Amino acid sequence: MKSFRKELTFRTPTRRALLNITPQVESALAESGIREGLCLVNAMHITASVFINDDESGLHEDFEKWLEKLAPEKPHSQYLHNGSEDNADAHLKRTLMGREVVVAITAGRLDFGPWERIFYGEFDGRRAKRVLIKILGE
Repeated sequence: MKSFRKELTFRTPTRRALLNITPQVESALAESGIREGLCLVNAMHITASVFINDDESGLHEDFEKWLEKLAPEKPHSQYLHNGSEDNADAHLKRTLMGREVVVAITAGRLDFGPWERIFYGEFDGRRAKRVLIKILGE
């Protein structure tokens, strides 16, 4: 069995962002040469997320509104965690959206269902953060 590892780095100009990273993951898969196996993609920071969903702008706005209702950024004083950093809401948003995804690889391609794409969710941006791609297979 082969193993391939690659890191992506993101630095969003805004505090929150949703980025379609499917092309970068597909590029890593092609680079790996693996044709059958599994691809793990995970956020390596506790205020960022990786998840699978539809690449539709209305849905992305719905995520933003939903997450802000469940874990509003302000007032910062509502969170015991906030002190030197005011990012408790980002930790909660990451928990809701998830840390990682695993996608099957079939015939050298990510084996998605209709409309599925891989997203990086940033909830406390404006600094460099990493995403790990780990591909296992033959």
